[in-house]
Amino acid sequence: MNIQEKIYKKLLEVPKGQITTYGDLAKAVGLKNGQRAVGKIMNKNPYPVIIPCHRVVMSTGKIGGYAYGEHVKTKMLNDEGIEIQNGKIVKLENVLYRF
Repeated sequence: MNIQEKIYKKLLEVPKGQITTYGDLAKAVGLKNGQRAVGKIMNKNPYPVIIPCHRVVMSTGKIGGYAYGEHVKTKMLNDEGIEIQNGKIVKLENVLYRF
């Protein structure tokens, strides 16, 4: 299994209504300081409907980029019950998934 597959498989564990960070996802698959690599892999996600890359955010709580635009990512997260104000997750710790 290559690193992309490992990352996508691990991301499938994050349930609806919760998020993870690029750094936490990298650590979960054994990548040290791999948050940029995770971001690039998320950007190339061939199955965004199946693999929920919209659930990966920055460690600061900012929602970060999304291949289809930040407004789409914001709406998807809102639809899952995650509150966002000014591009940041409200009460990040309450919705953060731990691997």
